[in-house]
Amino acid sequence: MQFSTKTSAPEKTKTGCAILAVQGGKPSAAARAVDAMSGGAIAAALARGDLPAKAGSTLLLGLGGPIERVMLVSLGDESAPSEKAFTESARAALRTLAATGAKDAVSWLGEVAVNGRDAGWRARVQALAARELGYRFDRMKSKRDTSPRGPGALAFGCERAQVAAITAELKTATALADGMDLARDLGNLPGNVCTPAYLADTAKKLGREFGMKVEVLERKQMEALKMGALLAVAQGSALPPKFIVVRYEGAGPKQAPVVLVGKGITFDTGGISIKPAGEMDEMKFDMCGAASVLGTLRAVAALAPKVNLIGLIPTCENMPSGTATRPGDVVTSMSGQTIEVLNTDAEGRLILCDALTYAERFKPAAVVDIATLTGACVVALGHHHSGLFTKSDALAAELTGAGRDMADPCWRMPLDDEYQDSLKSNFADMGNVGGRAGGAITAACFLARYTKAYEWAHLDIAGTAWKSGAAKGSSARPVPLLTRFVLGRAG
Repeated sequence: MQFSTKTSAPEKTKTGCAILAVQGGKPSAAARAVDAMSGGAIAAALARGDLPAKAGSTLLLGLGGPIERVMLVSLGDESAPSEKAFTESARAALRTLAATGAKDAVSWLGEVAVNGRDAGWRARVQALAARELGYRFDRMKSKRDTSPRGPGALAFGCERAQVAAITAELKTATALADGMDLARDLGNLPGNVCTPAYLADTAKKLGREFGMKVEVLERKQMEALKMGALLAVAQGSALPPKFIVVRYEGAGPKQAPVVLVGKGITFDTGGISIKPAGEMDEMKFDMCGAASVLGTLRAVAALAPKVNLIGLIPTCENMPSGTATRPGDVVTSMSGQTIEVLNTDAEGRLILCDALTYAERFKPAAVVDIATLTGACVVALGHHHSGLFTKSDALAAELTGAGRDMADPCWRMPLDDEYQDSLKSNFADMGNVGGRAGGAITAACFLARYTKAYEWAHLDIAGTAWKSGAAKGSSARPVPLLTRFVLGRAG
């Protein structure tokens, strides 16, 4: 879908569909202008009560002439819509639009003020919603749905003074949507396609497209680095592990990089501590942390900000076999710390701890790891907020602010030292699990033992990375949060 701005008067605009706002039962300025041109058709429909006041209600009217159809969209009955009401109304309008035969559309929803949010934000919300609603994943089907999902072009009606701000936000929205589509595709692919080698090839392709440096470490190189924790997880699979390093260099060499570390378990059976069969197919999503890092790298590289960004992706399968790590085995991580593997299904922290140690060599300004790490985080926060763990108040504020701005929220959880006691082991420096109580916290505490050399945060996205049920599929979260965070670091 192509996005643009439109500064012509609403009633003089030629379009397949004009999307017009109704707030508190009253038509917006653009709606009034089109109504006058149409001979009062809009006013008559509102007078009849054809459009419910509830935010997100829509009404299509056929006009003919230069404006083929009008879509009236209720933004609620408050004096000004909230961010949530505006977003939901925009999504409802675009969903209705996709069911029409309109080849192009112009939206004047952005003329309605939203709690201090500027015109650029209002356009970006609509553009991202349009791209998300237009996404489909059918590449594994023998017959693909080739029918269009919405118009090919969407313009945003605005004043000339707003064009620059809106155009900049539309550029950001397009880059972000492209990154999210990549993350969705990777998450939705089955484990027999999206293997560690596939992730590595995807990273190399990104590198060629955007001029980023990509290095893929193989098993022998990991052995030389003494990544014993990562290799312990990988040893049960016939597929070789990969350790992917992607460098986006947008600033000078003196600027310390931001490092994103993404968990890349391309399929997680649980290993010897095998999972129940029910919904195990969803364990193909256990690499959504890795997918979000690649999606963020794509979005950032397309926008070319002045920042240095490094993506680290440890990736392998977690499989049961005669060579798999057993419960009770002791492994030595790259840091030299030993780990008693009490539960082989707590494998994500094992591959991440070696990646977090590897991150030290970059002398990073900040490190954020992203992982579908614990079911305990889903129990604690459900599917709305990602779990955020960090001892840095400043970093927590950055990440929560970025998530709030992008409607991709996270919630800060405790990381107190008292929780570390549950990781004690009689046979190694630590166990890899600490019991059922506070499982998401103790998992983060485990990772914290490998991050003392730099400022660090952990995002547990087990509840937000994908959806189940009829809407099953990758959500591409937290690509929006991460992209905004990195752009913020670029000033």
